[in-house]
Amino acid sequence: MVSARSTFLWLCAALAVAGCNGKPPTAGAASGGESAGDSAQESDLAPPRVELVQGGIGGVTLLGSAPAGGEVRLAQPTGQALLASVDTQGRWAIAVPPANEPRIFGLSVAVRGRRAQAEGYVLVTPTGQAALLRAGTSAVRLDSLPQPGLRAVDFDRGGGMEVSAVVPAGATVVVRLDGHQAAEGRADAAGRYRVSLGGSTGVKPGLHQVQLYGDGFTDQVAVQISPAQPLAQGPLHSQLTPVGLRVDWMTPGGGVQSTLLVH
Repeated sequence: MVSARSTFLWLCAALAVAGCNGKPPTAGAASGGESAGDSAQESDLAPPRVELVQGGIGGVTLLGSAPAGGEVRLAQPTGQALLASVDTQGRWAIAVPPANEPRIFGLSVAVRGRRAQAEGYVLVTPTGQAALLRAGTSAVRLDSLPQPGLRAVDFDRGGGMEVSAVVPAGATVVVRLDGHQAAEGRADAAGRYRVSLGGSTGVKPGLHQVQLYGDGFTDQVAVQISPAQPLAQGPLHSQLTPVGLRVDWMTPGGGVQSTLLVH
């Protein structure tokens, strides 16, 4: 069993980002107990990225990019790690064995004695859902869904609420919260859109309707906002809700952030 202290120390070593309090996260730091000087020296090393998730009866396979010739490390809070070599084209793949519960990983790459830590934590669920969990901002879904729409809702005790969606590239997106227009913006070139809701007062606990509109697409979910319980048994706690899997997880700052994987 992983203690709360050992979990916190692992998370701090994995990344140094802000807690989920409505503020944007800072850049990731190097892991493995390296000094600030080491981190600065490694700033030119590109961190690894997960770009595709393939699920199956034998588990989940993560595929991504990283500096050619490196070694990618996918590590659990317990210290167990899966390793993969990066080929000459900068591609890597790691098969994650099946499990009964969602798991959280830190992702890094080492190249000739230098190491770079990826932003956030990689969440993998038994059903093949996957996301990049990021403190203080919205999760990035790594698994693909056939239709455009909402992908994740993040919130915390301070009233912060972040919504992310995947829609056609460059599309105009309108978001409503409880029937009132809360945001309007444009998706990026990859079709990703995220926005902070709640303003200066934050979003209060309770049931809230989040609606997404655009040219040729629409989506909505009813999100139950409630404080997460303290994490005493490990880095995360998960439970199924009517709209998707909710994961409460410990941020590097020691706070707890809740991520709802929509659909």
